[in-house]
Amino acid sequence: MTSRSFDSAVTVFLGDYIDRGPDSKAVIERLASGEWPTPIIALAGNHEEFLLTFLDEPSILDFWRSQGGLQTLHSYGVNVRPAMAGRDFEEIQAEFKDCFPKPHRDFVKTLKASESIGDYFFCHAGVRPGVALDRQNRDDLLNIREPFLSSESEYGKLVVHGHTPAVAPEIRPNRMGIDTGAYATGCLTCLVLEKDQQRFLSAVS
Repeated sequence: MTSRSFDSAVTVFLGDYIDRGPDSKAVIERLASGEWPTPIIALAGNHEEFLLTFLDEPSILDFWRSQGGLQTLHSYGVNVRPAMAGRDFEEIQAEFKDCFPKPHRDFVKTLKASESIGDYFFCHAGVRPGVALDRQNRDDLLNIREPFLSSESEYGKLVVHGHTPAVAPEIRPNRMGIDTGAYATGCLTCLVLEKDQQRFLSAVS
């Protein structure tokens, strides 16, 4: 493998650090600590938004538990057995608030929805066609699928996103989708951008 050196490098994470995995707490701890070989930009995903909503609205757990929320709560030591039966959401919220470290809370609360670097626009889910990149709605940036996925619109920058899993990275003239469904497939994909070159790295469990 050829070694490479860089004058500068940054790692951009596209969100969904929690849910559907065995140790969401450890993932948040690693990112919140900032201990990474390069500077990092961590963007919000819709699953982080579920967590933030749960801090204010315990009733969302009725939905969040179907999206992997119980795995996240369990990783923080919360007793999720009542939630499995669809009850005691307020008590579970209170328990989670007590054991959710402030640095983790601050990290999740301050996640940006997008970042623009050079010719690329990074976000979790995608953008609304016909809307300027600097006027995009946060809900779209975190949740959109259609009409974004099938759109051939030009955005002025290449949109790099996750959110919608595929068996391999999707490369289109106006977007690159790099979500390969790691929670289900064990394959995590990284896009490497160097000047005008693009390549992929994959980690397979």
